[in-house]
Amino acid sequence: MSGAGAVGVGLVGLGMAVKPHMLALRDLEAAGVVRIMGGHAPSAERRAAFAAQWGVPVFATQEALLEQPGLGLVLVLTPPGSHLEVARAVAATGRHMIVEKPLALDVAEGEALAALAEAAGVRCGVCLQHRFRPAALRLRQAVQAGALGRLLSASASIRWWRDAAYFATPGRGMRARDGGGVLLTQAIHTLDLLLHLAGPHRQVMGFARTSPLRRIDTEDIVAAAIAFGNGAIGVLDATTVARPGYPERIELAGTEGSAVLEGSRLVLHGRDGSTTLGGALEGGGGADPMAFDHGPHQAMIAEVLAAIAEGRPPMNDARSALPVQRLIEDLLADAAGRA
Repeated sequence: MSGAGAVGVGLVGLGMAVKPHMLALRDLEAAGVVRIMGGHAPSAERRAAFAAQWGVPVFATQEALLEQPGLGLVLVLTPPGSHLEVARAVAATGRHMIVEKPLALDVAEGEALAALAEAAGVRCGVCLQHRFRPAALRLRQAVQAGALGRLLSASASIRWWRDAAYFATPGRGMRARDGGGVLLTQAIHTLDLLLHLAGPHRQVMGFARTSPLRRIDTEDIVAAAIAFGNGAIGVLDATTVARPGYPERIELAGTEGSAVLEGSRLVLHGRDGSTTLGGALEGGGGADPMAFDHGPHQAMIAEVLAAIAEGRPPMNDARSALPVQRLIEDLLADAAGRA
């Protein structure tokens, strides 16, 4: 049951992304941290399905939801092309928000979204929940503490599979709806975590292709070389054509040690020969893109709530989501020149 100080939370967009958010909110509501006030989607069918599954109110219009007394936080779970428009409406009411990834269709829209939230004085978090996996938090602490020394190499591999049912959703994989392919829609979580650990990129050179497996106009096979601002270099391998799908993998190597983060499993090797293990081998590589634990979503939402209470930007604020979009834009621009 919600406590007296619980934050009212509403959801705009009730599609595939809603399940882990609702599971996380249910746990936070049971702890007395939030009060789920309801959701809105333009589709009456989706509203009805959401209400039947979760037993919470639905609102026929976005305005009706945003007008609810006690609403303090809005989860923007709509397709990326509408994020800026919805965020503008949310910010105009003075509500804080969490926006699903990607923050926007491109860097320019992302910067505009971050700026409007700042101008309105509201907190804006982005759903980049891989940062909040326990093994990822542990690795970031190790990197910041100098356990790997000076970073020399940083690479990522995202070899996933998405089946025909996934692409059967109207517009799925099309630029008009999703804004991008494997980089912006699937691999963005791992790429964001790579940059969260290694820092922003300085240069990227790559190739991007669309396979004959599905009728889409975005990339589903990518290979690239990345130079980071700190001097490290690495490679990127990202695809959704690798049956049956494999756990995503980040590898770091420095002057004092190395680390492999595969799914949620971390292996750290120190210069002295020591080995540290943690986490389980799991990820989102299979045909079911929602087959993952909602714990990181819960931690992500809790961080935004803490930031609101403490009057500070959250660890996953809007501006922190811009480096990965810059990397993706630069990579695709370079790849277009090589087509």
